[in-house]
Amino acid sequence: MAVGLPLTAPNDAARADRRVVLARRIRWFVAATIIYNIVEAVVAITAGSIASSSALIGFGLDSVIEVASAAAVAWQFAAPDPQKREKTALRIIAFSFFGLAAYVTVDAVRALFGVGEAAASTVGLVLAALSLVIMPFLSYGQRRTGRELGSRSAVADSKQTLLCTYLSGVLLVGLGLNNAFGWSWADPIAALVIAAVAVKEGRGAWRGDACCAPVFPTAWAGDPASAADDECADGCCASVTPGEDRR
Repeated sequence: MAVGLPLTAPNDAARADRRVVLARRIRWFVAATIIYNIVEAVVAITAGSIASSSALIGFGLDSVIEVASAAAVAWQFAAPDPQKREKTALRIIAFSFFGLAAYVTVDAVRALFGVGEAAASTVGLVLAALSLVIMPFLSYGQRRTGRELGSRSAVADSKQTLLCTYLSGVLLVGLGLNNAFGWSWADPIAALVIAAVAVKEGRGAWRGDACCAPVFPTAWAGDPASAADDECADGCCASVTPGEDRR
């Protein structure tokens, strides 16, 4: 029937409008991540140099790597068709994970052998505590938006931000235990665990496993079965429920 023909156009237009909104939202998250990490890097490296703390300096360098990762996503979404730049952005993010893992591993091994042990720093403790509060929100917002849009690079970058949260916890616990009990080995042991996670996430970003294909086009079409087919094996898009209102 002729009256049924216009029904697909509004859906297509709504999906297109939603993609524009999601892309703009990712750019805002990326901008916030870059600004915060630049400030974090300057404060951490300065405080680490004053306190002779390799842990703080390493934390500051992690912030620099996070800026590179977020900048890759910003570069991708500055293009008219961000999907064409997705693979390159993922490669940059993967290398940033590997670079972070390499630095943290070397620094942790040096600390275990008594070189560059973490020292107490009030500024460092405050900075780590702030990052523990701020970073999870940035990571969650970008990950949720990236999953809905189906952007593997945005989700991979959100994992980089989440890793920064873990490093904040490691820094906070390491400096705290070292200051209170003299346990200089606590920070490097935890850092090695973080390095292993970074390698795992880097491999996932390199393979493009950060997220699955976009689910909202089929879900908006009101076909739960087809939406379920789009979900990836690790459930990374589980936060997007078929038929969910995504306002």
